Amino acid sequence: MGLEYRIKCTLPPGFDCSGVLGKLPSPISSQMTEIYNYKVHEDGFYVVDNLVDKAVASYALRLFIDEALKVATDVVIYEP
Repeated sequence: MGLEYRIKCTLPPGFDCSGVLGKLPSPISSQMTEIYNYKVHEDGFYVVDNLVDKAVASYALRLFIDEALKVATDVVIYEP
């Protein structure tokens, strides 16, 4: 297992995550291994960095953090 991050925030009712999902880089490397994975929850996001490609995984994590900061006033990021 890689590094897990929980981005806890209150997403607005009817939140449309297509904007952030459309910006994500491919989670699959050229060697066909999973770089990162994610889940969208009603109370934020969950991201796993599988330690395959630090630059790609950190960019994806940053996109989720930016989205949380854009839509919520209180954002907590922690490793579960």
